[in-house]
Amino acid sequence: MRDKTQANSAGPGDRLIRAGAVVFFIGTVATLVTVIPLFLGAKPFPTYMYLLSMLMGVGFLVAGAGVLQSIAAGRRQAREASSR
Repeated sequence: MRDKTQANSAGPGDRLIRAGAVVFFIGTVATLVTVIPLFLGAKPFPTYMYLLSMLMGVGFLVAGAGVLQSIAAGRRQAREASSR
């Protein structure tokens, strides 16, 4: 089966994993930008910055959904291969 799969082909869930990683990274940057003024004693950022920090969790969930989708597709392929 591996000899028929191209190395650069995107499997099921790969796009969700990539999108989740990007959203997680944006949330990480927002979290760092939000927390640094608290350590420096500066004026805290507005509430929407704290809400942007929630993107870390959203990105993690999106990437997790992509992993689960990839696992399900792998199981389907294994079932089809074993039934032949």
